[in-house]
Amino acid sequence: MKKFTAVTIASVAAIALFLTGCSTASMAATIGSTKITQATVQNSIDTVMAERTGVDTTQMQLETGEELNRSQLRFHLFAGLLKTAATDLKLTVSKAEIDTRREVIIEQVGGVASLPQALVGAGIASTDFDTYLEAVLNSEKIQKSLVDKGTPEAEVPTKMQEIVVAAGKKNKVTVNPRYGVWNPDTAEVTAAVSDAVSPSTAK
Repeated sequence: MKKFTAVTIASVAAIALFLTGCSTASMAATIGSTKITQATVQNSIDTVMAERTGVDTTQMQLETGEELNRSQLRFHLFAGLLKTAATDLKLTVSKAEIDTRREVIIEQVGGVASLPQALVGAGIASTDFDTYLEAVLNSEKIQKSLVDKGTPEAEVPTKMQEIVVAAGKKNKVTVNPRYGVWNPDTAEVTAAVSDAVSPSTAK
């Protein structure tokens, strides 16, 4: 997912969007009428933190604090934006496809016993694994549709970024200022100039 993001300095326009934020306090973000609740994001944060205690993390560079909060919100936002973009292109992902990809990844990481270590290293909560797989499959299908329509493979990453940005603008993404600032021109959540009170994270 990170390849679709870009680190930016909050612009005046982004700050204005930050100030309007989400009108409902229980919402972490919205994509049009689709709501991502704070409970959903907090569950991802808590699960990621809890699962780190069960594996060897000494060689991992792990996000903490505000960046972990934002990265988990980004995950849900990008999964939602990719699904929205895929739907607009009449592309769907079936449960069977998700199940098949899950088995492929489990085999790639060395079996079920190795999966927790792989998920922790990737910053993905086990409870979000299927959502991650669906996002990957949606991304792959969108990329394939671009190639099938004549887009040179070298231009596909740029086109994907444009598609994600367009999906965000079309469906009006809002982000609760507790998590940061939504920049509609880069489809990225960045730290606020002065962070507000943030959701809790394990220390």
